[in-house]
Amino acid sequence: MRVLYCTRGDSPHDQRFLTALGKSGHEVYALRLQACTPQTPAGVTEVPWEGLSGPLKLSQVPALSARLRTLLGNLEPDLVHAGPIQDVAYLTGQAGFHPLLTMSWGFDLMKDAYLSPLKRWQTRWTLAHSDMLTLDCQATAERAVSFGFPRERICVFPWGVDLTKFSPQSSIVPGKAWRQQQGWNDAIVLLCLRAWEPNYGVDVLARAFVRAAQQNPALRLILLNEGSEAAKVRSILRAGGVEERVFFGGRIPNADLTTYFGAADLYVSPAHVDGSSVSLLEAMACGLPAIVSDIPANLEWIREGENGWIFPDGDDQALAEAILKAAALDWRALSLQARQDAVERADWSKNFQKLLKCYQDTVAYGKARKA
Repeated sequence: MRVLYCTRGDSPHDQRFLTALGKSGHEVYALRLQACTPQTPAGVTEVPWEGLSGPLKLSQVPALSARLRTLLGNLEPDLVHAGPIQDVAYLTGQAGFHPLLTMSWGFDLMKDAYLSPLKRWQTRWTLAHSDMLTLDCQATAERAVSFGFPRERICVFPWGVDLTKFSPQSSIVPGKAWRQQQGWNDAIVLLCLRAWEPNYGVDVLARAFVRAAQQNPALRLILLNEGSEAAKVRSILRAGGVEERVFFGGRIPNADLTTYFGAADLYVSPAHVDGSSVSLLEAMACGLPAIVSDIPANLEWIREGENGWIFPDGDDQALAEAILKAAALDWRALSLQARQDAVERADWSKNFQKLLKCYQDTVAYGKARKA
């Protein structure tokens, strides 16, 4: 099968998808809507395309869709796999291509679709012109159904993680060494990998950590990643007098993440909007119980008192209480359960087969549609 994978740029998720697709036996091509220098994996061919320097503008759609239509006519793929919804998949739909497998990235259906009447219209229009839809959790699937997309044409595909790479065995030794270097051997260490952007609530965690650390001096926090709210987050921690108890790691290569999972005792995801968070699944695979906001996607993975704890989204006082509660408990049983849940439900090598099956179903639906 000749597959064209269309995306915005070259995120770690894109790299994971394309790496797996490059080994799938399919003839795979990649197109990036925005200008970037991709790290193209073996088995994937980059399509020449002059990428945009910023977000897609409505005024650009006629010319870009015409250019994409010509490209598709020359390439003749059996399938286009495109997302997010309001720009990449929308543009593919405007080019008139079928069969189109639209992929929701979570935020496009859970938040972006409600930002304006135009975004709502683009969402409905793109879904109406998609043959099938793939997404990573039931919460997002329900949102797609609310926009009128037929449930029977949705492929729910939890993205999953590499369970060999992300495991207690692979993370504990480098993690312990890192803690010793930091002088944190006797600390209770929290970890958050979420981007410092409004969607992900890192400011909520910062306020909660100030509250909790003032009551429990053993608490420490690893904050990786960065983003537009960096000054805000640092200001909260500085004003609360706990900045010296926080390790700021910036953006970390995926290959180095196991060290930080091994160094942590608990993982925190305060996201306001999300699908099945890959970093949450990686944490679970490494045996970390998680403290998460009560958004629907998180509730599909975390169960209060079994493999983690849940707090009301946006409530920093409740998050502080959850941190203090967790810090006072023996979480070894929760750690084992988190790993077991990841093994049973978040195995990338198994879950990826669902996407390949979705490809087959999309092509079959496209043929039936033409008949």
